[in-house]
Amino acid sequence: MSHHITVEPSGRQFGANSDETILEAALRQGLTLPYGCRNGACGACKGKVLAGEVEHGNALPHALTDADKAAGLTLFCCAKPHSDLTIECKQVGAANDIPAKTLPARIEKLEKLAPDVMEMHLKLPATERLQFLAGQYIDILLKDGKRRSFSLANAPHDDAFLQLHIRHVPGGLFTEQVFSTMKVRDILRFNGPHGTFYLREESAKPMILVAGGTGFAPIKALVEHALHEGNRRPIYLYWGARTRRDLYQNALPEQWAAAHSHIRYVPVLSEPVPGDEWTGRTGFVHQAVMADFPDLSGFQVYACGSPAMVDAARQEFTTACKLPEEEFFADSFTFSADTARD
Repeated sequence: MSHHITVEPSGRQFGANSDETILEAALRQGLTLPYGCRNGACGACKGKVLAGEVEHGNALPHALTDADKAAGLTLFCCAKPHSDLTIECKQVGAANDIPAKTLPARIEKLEKLAPDVMEMHLKLPATERLQFLAGQYIDILLKDGKRRSFSLANAPHDDAFLQLHIRHVPGGLFTEQVFSTMKVRDILRFNGPHGTFYLREESAKPMILVAGGTGFAPIKALVEHALHEGNRRPIYLYWGARTRRDLYQNALPEQWAAAHSHIRYVPVLSEPVPGDEWTGRTGFVHQAVMADFPDLSGFQVYACGSPAMVDAARQEFTTACKLPEEEFFADSFTFSADTARD
């Protein structure tokens, strides 16, 4: 049986089956409510039932007390509707709506996607979940107090593991360990999520996504999130790399483009080698965009990669191609003494 749920003060509405939790139903239909562990332990999803009846489910007593229940509160990750509902809850619409957390995580998987790119899967403790927006990043916390930042390559709906794409930086403090001594079941600590690189879902403008190297990771998350939400805005994805092997998951965007008519994929190589037998686009990836779209005044652009690529794209798109400055969103893979990607 399906029930009608209204969220105040936003007025947003969605349907929920009687056998699913309010949070599950909301996330399934693209409404992001605050949450943490998703199993009734942390209380981050606590909200008020203004009208209607719920079954509180498996909420732990310390997270939802009897006094909370008497006051009309429930945990949306556990509560199931028994009638139409009106609930009071702030929806997550921007990065600053999600608090950063420091958590331990166990390495579940290490797989080389290319000779110098490692895919790392991190598993959180059973009582924890990380709420984040597609495109955000986390900081791996090192023992000396330094941090190493990596974008999340998975979309929020696919959060069984946190997925990172880590490029080997020779001599790098962290990536040398990843490619030499680190192993499955090792424990890391991280803090996140961070960053303002996320999909502006209120816009209907077509999107140009520009990835350089492992900047594909957050772009991947954006595309998978948009597909999950049924977003039909046109997507033009450009992935720039040096050689063919640097397009380390090339088959994936090819599959997106083949399966979805609103997605176009253009790989671009800057330094193809004879063995690549490359017949596709060459040069700088942002220049390929400019050649295809000399007028970007009606677009949004999401760019992720090296500072040189991001800065060139920002400058030339907004000047030569008339892209409004407020429609350029970027995550620049910068390197510094305390927060870097090495």
